This record gives sequence, structure tokens and C-alpha cells, in this order.
Amino acid sequence: MSKILVAEDNLPNRELMREILESRGHEVIEACDGQEALDKLEQTSPDLVLLDIQMPVLDGYAVLKRIRSNPRFASLRVLAVTAFAMQGNREQVLAAGFDGYLSKPIDISLLTKELQGFLE
Repeated sequence: MSKILVAEDNLPNRELMREILESRGHEVIEACDGQEALDKLEQTSPDLVLLDIQMPVLDGYAVLKRIRSNPRFASLRVLAVTAFAMQGNREQVLAAGFDGYLSKPIDISLLTKELQGFLE
């Protein structure tokens, strides 16, 4: 069982991801803004982070920058979860340092495939 931090400001999206992840045996930690995500990261040391790009307080890019600058978490796997699904957005997200990219609405089979690749 892996511990996964889900940082998402939209409650229905966060609930959906929690249900999917818990049904596959993962422990889920939730955060509803960027600062809370960083706080929960420090408190819980998750195995993986699913990070929304557009969040209040700190956006996903700012959160990722802080994660990568912290030696304790620099190699932590972080997947962007975003409504940005236009051509070039995936490349932009990966170039920023995210380990993966999932577009909204969440495709359950794609999420499951990504998780298998990152948690094995």
C-alpha cells in the first residue's frame, strides 16, 4: 500500500481521486491548496503526489519548485493533474519538472496505469 498526497482545490475531483485510490488499496492524504499540500508533505512523507496546477495560495508550479528544492523530497514522484489539456501543455508540465501529466476529467484507467508505473 502506498501513501499518496492528493492536492486538489475542487472537492468533487478530490473525492473522486480519493475513491479511486482507496479502492486500489492506497492511503490518501488530501490538501485543498498549495500551502496545505506542502504542510501535509512535511507531516506525512508520501510516496507520490498528485498535484493540481491551478490551486489557491500556491499553484502547482510553485509547489513543485519548493518540493524540488527540498533535499528530503527532491526525488519524490509528482504527477500534474490539470484541466490544461491543449496541445503543448503536457510538454510544458514535464519541462517544469513534473514526472507525469494527467488531464481532467480523470480517466480512471489512465490514472491506474500511471500509478502502476510510478509505484512499482
